Amino acid sequence: MMDAEGHRRAERATASDPFSRYVVPEVPALLRVARSLSSNPHDAEDLVQETLLRAYRAIHTFDGAHPRAWLFTILRNVNANRFRARRPESLERAEDAETVPESRVSDPAELTESRAFTAAVRAAMGELPEARRRVMELVDVDGLAYAEAAAVLGVPIGTVMSRLHRARRSVREHLIKADLAPTKGSRR
Repeated sequence: MMDAEGHRRAERATASDPFSRYVVPEVPALLRVARSLSSNPHDAEDLVQETLLRAYRAIHTFDGAHPRAWLFTILRNVNANRFRARRPESLERAEDAETVPESRVSDPAELTESRAFTAAVRAAMGELPEARRRVMELVDVDGLAYAEAAAVLGVPIGTVMSRLHRARRSVREHLIKADLAPTKGSRR
C-alpha cells in the first residue's frame, strides 16, 4: 500500500509527464476510431499501439493544445501508411466484414423487419462515396463529435457536416425506396 507521500510523488510525476497527461486519457477514443478504420480488432489495436509509440517519440514537440486532434492526426497518418503498404490485402478483408450479432427481439416479424432494415442501411452505406461513408461511420456509428471526425479525416468541420448531411439523405432515400422508412408527410 502506498503512503500519502507516495501518492503525492506519483501525482507530481504524472502531472510533469506530458504523455500521461495528454495521451493516456485519449486511448479509449483512439481505440474507437481505430476500430472504425479497421474491420479486424487486432489490426485496430496495432494501429493504436503504433500511434502511441509515435506520440511518445514526438511528445517533446507537442505544445499541449488539442491533444485529441494531434493524436487523431498521428492515427490517420499511421493508417494511411499501413493502407498503402497493404493495398491488395485490404480488398480481401472487405469481403470478410463482420456479421451483425443476433437481435434479442422475440417477435419473428419484428426480427425480420429489423434484419431487413439493417441490411438496407448497410447496402445504402456501401453505395455511398468513400468520403461520405467514412464521415457517417465516424459520427453515426462510432459516436464521434463533428470536430473529432474532422480531426480524424483532416478536413474542416463544415466539410464533415455537409458530407454527413448528404450521406444521411442518401441512406434515407434508399430506405424509402425499400419501403423501410416513411416518406415526408406520411405516418408509419
